[in-house]
Amino acid sequence: MHLGKLLALLHHSKAKNPSNLHIIPLDVIDESSIKQAANEVKQHNGGGVDLLINCAGILHPSGRGETSLRDVSSQGLLTTFSTNAIGPLLVGKYFSPLLQKGTGAFGQHAQNKQTHAAVMANISAKVGSITDNGLGGWYSYRMSKCALNMATKNLSIELGRGRNKVICVSLHPGTVDTELSRPYHKNVPSEKLFSTERSVQYLMDIINGLTMQHTGKFYTWDGKEMLF
Repeated sequence: MHLGKLLALLHHSKAKNPSNLHIIPLDVIDESSIKQAANEVKQHNGGGVDLLINCAGILHPSGRGETSLRDVSSQGLLTTFSTNAIGPLLVGKYFSPLLQKGTGAFGQHAQNKQTHAAVMANISAKVGSITDNGLGGWYSYRMSKCALNMATKNLSIELGRGRNKVICVSLHPGTVDTELSRPYHKNVPSEKLFSTERSVQYLMDIINGLTMQHTGKFYTWDGKEMLF
């Protein structure tokens, strides 16, 4: 979805739900923007966040993944890493104090007792799995999503300490009908090409079933654990 269309949709939803939706700009490759957004959230809602979904993603600045080493460039790698891995990690840095003040509204609790404060879900990709990589190519995207999975694991360890724990997981949303995947739709069976609404429902089902036993892991849209 183009940014203009997304903003129009958000503002339309804001007009229909003025008290339930607050739109805050955030540029995931600008650390000062991330910090400012976290401060604004803190001021707006008193400092607590129950669920954070890192969904920023880019296949490659060119719009197509590299098919061979000939297509690899330092700028392509840097831009893709900045969006897919570095940005989400910095979001985790500045929003973690807010997540630690969450109410535990998402996920499940053991024996009706609160075991965590919040959930942070990083939208990854199956092609970011080293174990599953049998085709190669897509250097920037694969490497950046692999780095995001490592960040998720690290975050799960650090934010899993103490009383106000945060569940941190990587999620693969399936192949979704968006501009990122559109050049490759011809290779995807129709039953495996998801609408955004369908994919979101799958992911929310996973998020609502999470416990601290799931933190630090990588799950596909159907709830199966994926090896890093």
